[in-house]
Amino acid sequence: MGQLPSARVTPARPFYNSGLDYAGPVTLKTWRGRAARSYKGYLAIFVCLATSAVHIEVVTDYTTDAFIAAYKRFSGRRGICATLQSDCCTNFVGADVELKRQFQQSSQELGSLASLLANDGTEWKFNPPLAPHFGGKWEAAVKSVKFYLKRILGDTAVTYEEMTTVAVQIEAVLNSRPLSPLSDDVNDYAVLTPGIF
Repeated sequence: MGQLPSARVTPARPFYNSGLDYAGPVTLKTWRGRAARSYKGYLAIFVCLATSAVHIEVVTDYTTDAFIAAYKRFSGRRGICATLQSDCCTNFVGADVELKRQFQQSSQELGSLASLLANDGTEWKFNPPLAPHFGGKWEAAVKSVKFYLKRILGDTAVTYEEMTTVAVQIEAVLNSRPLSPLSDDVNDYAVLTPGIF
C-alpha cells in the first residue's frame, strides 16, 4: 500500500482539509399536501480527510450559485478549509471561478479586508478527469449517505425542511460510528468517533 496523503495523516482541526461530492437527485416538494409540486434536490457531502467526519448540506439545484450558498453555510458552521478536494464537476469548477472572481472584486474594493481573507483562502484541488477512485474517502461517504437515505425515505418526496432534518440525522449517525477503541481494556466500550472532534 502506498503512502497516504499528508492531509489524511496530519493532525488538524476538523474539516481543515476536506473532500466534497454530490449525492442525488432526491425528490423535494414545495409544501405538504396533495397538490404539492415536486422538484429535484441534491445533497452536498463534505468529508473531513483527517477525522472522517461528515457534513451534509441540502442543495435545491445543480448550479454554481446553489453550491456557493451551500459552501457558505458549511464554512460558517465548520470553519474555512485550507484545501477542498473534489471531482471536476462543472458546478464545482464554476464555483471555484466565481469565488475567485468575487475575491478579486472585493480586493479592489476593500484592500485590508481582502488581505485578511487572502490568509484564510481555500485552495481547491480537482481530481483528474475520469479518475473517481482518487476521491475514495468522500465517495464512501456518499455511499453511506445513500444507504441511510434509501432506508429512511425510500421514494418518498419530502419538503426542504424535512430533507434538512433527515440529512442532519444521517450526519449524526455517520459521525457516531466507531473509529477505534479509547483503551485496551475489553470491558471498556468507549470508542473514538468522528463526532468527538
